Amino acid sequence: MNQTNTLKAADKSTMRNPLDIPIVFIANRFGPRSKEVERFIKFAIVGAIGAIIDFGLVFILQATILPPANDLSVVLAVSAGFIAAVLSNFTWNRLWTYPDSRSRSIRRQLAQFAIINFIGWAIRTLWVKFVYLPLGAFFMPILLPEIRIFRPGYIPTEHGEAKLGTMIALLIGVVVVMVWNFFANRYWTYSDVN
Repeated sequence: MNQTNTLKAADKSTMRNPLDIPIVFIANRFGPRSKEVERFIKFAIVGAIGAIIDFGLVFILQATILPPANDLSVVLAVSAGFIAAVLSNFTWNRLWTYPDSRSRSIRRQLAQFAIINFIGWAIRTLWVKFVYLPLGAFFMPILLPEIRIFRPGYIPTEHGEAKLGTMIALLIGVVVVMVWNFFANRYWTYSDVN
């Protein structure tokens, strides 16, 4: 089946924006599982947008009102980023990833989404809280030459190590929680979708 036939075979209702064309094209390569692959790709794109919101807010908070001076500051910054990302992700997943999931009320889906994300938040926050300092201490000497490309003369501090460790721990946590969130939401929040 060539690209034109593959796109024609796709349900016209799934073609809502220009991103849908390459997504459906890639997903159709997976045969009978193409709809799940399409949903996963969309979920990952929504998650990437959420991650940008999440990391951006954590970075801004740590640079301004919540410097990583102690565990509480780190947990508060990471939690604020997570909440902002969850709100964005729920909106875009309901509108774009699972537009055919309308047999349940938005309140019920939001509650289910919130419960799943609360579990994800707990996993991620505990992970970040316990590893951000060791990760910062481990990676600072490794990444120092790259940091000095952008900030010549940079001298590492405990504060700098804590910020670096937070971002690395957050990156690992985001990947783990994304997998949890996809499967938990797919089979509970959006289980009404074929």
